[in-house]
Amino acid sequence: MTGCKSDKSEYDKIVEFGQKYTDAWNSKVPEKMATFYAEDGTLTVNKGTPAVGRKQLAETAQSYMEAFPDLELTMDSLTKENGIYRYYWTFKGTNSGPNGTGNKVDFSGFEEWTMNDQGLVQKSIGTYDAEEYERQLNGN
Repeated sequence: MTGCKSDKSEYDKIVEFGQKYTDAWNSKVPEKMATFYAEDGTLTVNKGTPAVGRKQLAETAQSYMEAFPDLELTMDSLTKENGIYRYYWTFKGTNSGPNGTGNKVDFSGFEEWTMNDQGLVQKSIGTYDAEEYERQLNGN
């Protein structure tokens, strides 16, 4: 059976997707991150105003990439429950971008992904501890 390869499971594929998504964040090219979303995909962080569409998604990524030029995102785990994937991450970086505080941050959160039929994120709801983030950002 030379050349035969077993198909990856759905879960293995989404874990690979998550790792590539993480790599896109770490590439410092915001458009790469946006390509993991449907053309009309959405990202809402901590119940804020959603970024809608790849242009706004890239702008959201750009804001973090500029504020934290040394950002390092790691994928901690990825789970699935009731058709929703949960991508757990840790974000580390120094706020040395324009008007930055110069302080380091190290915080974790997750995104809940609803995927579309093309295997892209249609809707992401992101959550992290904003109080802890602000405390680290401001050096308190």
